[in-house]
Amino acid sequence: MITRFAPSPTGPLHLGHAYSAILAHDMAKKAGGQFLLRIEDIDQSRSRRQWEDQIYRDLDWLGLDWERPVMRQSERLQLYRNALETLWERDLLFACNCTRRDIEAAVSAPQEGASYGPDGLIYPGTCRISGARSPGAPMPDTALRLNMERAATDCHFDELGALHAGPHEVTRTALIESVGDVVLARRDMGCSYHLAVVLDDAEQGITHVTRGADLFEATQIHVLLQKLLQLPTPTYWHHDLIRDSEGKRLAKRDDARALSTYRDAGVSPADIRRMLDVPLA
Repeated sequence: MITRFAPSPTGPLHLGHAYSAILAHDMAKKAGGQFLLRIEDIDQSRSRRQWEDQIYRDLDWLGLDWERPVMRQSERLQLYRNALETLWERDLLFACNCTRRDIEAAVSAPQEGASYGPDGLIYPGTCRISGARSPGAPMPDTALRLNMERAATDCHFDELGALHAGPHEVTRTALIESVGDVVLARRDMGCSYHLAVVLDDAEQGITHVTRGADLFEATQIHVLLQKLLQLPTPTYWHHDLIRDSEGKRLAKRDDARALSTYRDAGVSPADIRRMLDVPLA
C-alpha cells in the first residue's frame, strides 16, 4: 500500500488538511506500506516557499513521517507537456480562448441552460464547435480542453457504457452531459490539476488515494484520463469534510483553524487527533 498527501503551498494547513494527512499516513503505516508527500506547486503565481516550509513543520509536528525525496510538481512540467502532446496528437484536445465571463455569457443565453459539474459551469463547447483543425497540427500555447465526447468514444467502456473503479461507476453519458470539456492545460500554469494529479499518482505508484468528499465528482475525470493514458487506477476513498461551527468547510484563509495557530496556543498533536476523532497512532 502506498498513500500520499498532496497539499498546495498557497496558505497554512488547517484541521481539514491534518485530517486527510493523518488518515493517509495511518492507513499506510498500519498496512506496513509507504506514506508519500507531494507538493502541488504547479500554480506558481500563488505558491510560496514559506508555505511549503510550513507544511513540513506542521506535518512533522503532527508526528507524521514520509518518504524522501518529496515530489514537487514545478519540477515535472515537461512530463505534463509530453502527456498533453500525446492527447493532442490523438485529436482529443482543442484550444480554448474563452474567459470565465465568456462562458457565463454563453450559458446564460435564453436557449441554453446553466449546468454545473466538478469544475463549475459546464463548458458550452464554443471553441470546440468553431475550432476545427487537422489532426497532428502543432499544439498551441494556450488553454487546452479535453474533447469529452471524443475522449469518451476513444475509451473502452463496457457494454453498458461504464467504467468501474472500486465504488465509482463512471459512465459515458455522465462524462459528456455532467462533466463536459474540462481544462487540461491553463494559460498561466501549463497544466491543470486533473492531468497533473493523474500523472503524479502513477509516477509515485500510489495504490490508495485518501481525500475529501469535495473531490468525489472529479474522480470520474481522473479515471477517464487513467484509461486514456493507460495508467493504473488507485483505490479512492473520499472522507467527510471538516467544517466549522456553522457547517462551512474550512479554507486556507480560515487562519483561526490553522495548525500553526493551535501549535502556538499549546495544543498538542494528541489533542488534534482527539479533536478530529482519529485514534492515537
